[in-house]
Amino acid sequence: MTGSDTSPLPGRLPSGVHEAVRPGCALLRLETTASREGVLDGAWWPRSHDIGAELPELLSALIAYLGPVTRVGLDTAAWAGLPTRIVVDGRVVHIDSFPVGDGTVLITRGDRDLFSLLVVPPDATPEAARAAMAQAVRADNVSQAEQILVDTGSGHGPAV
Repeated sequence: MTGSDTSPLPGRLPSGVHEAVRPGCALLRLETTASREGVLDGAWWPRSHDIGAELPELLSALIAYLGPVTRVGLDTAAWAGLPTRIVVDGRVVHIDSFPVGDGTVLITRGDRDLFSLLVVPPDATPEAARAAMAQAVRADNVSQAEQILVDTGSGHGPAV
């Protein structure tokens, strides 16, 4: 990672750990083939626990990379007041909620493409968040989201 304070272009997500990481950004390693490796496809570090404020921005950026997103799976233990759907960029995105407590958000594109993102708690230190996000995007990562959060000191239990 460089010490640069430059932000990614508006509407763009950093695609590697070499870019500045701060609350509100996501790192992605997106592969849409059957040969995907690693447990997670990326990581997201929301600025707050307010899903109504955080999710639209994440989805707008993901839609710019992935195309239309049809569903989002969120942990009911991590977020208060989950809606059942949200409109982003003029499209309805359905929200599924599960009491899993595993520190992930699931993004579905179309009928079959599923992407799993680690959610770093908003109050994580920048160093811990960088370490967790870097681990999540490694192709050889075999650790589950909750274990990454514990190992990097980013959080314990549910991510948000």
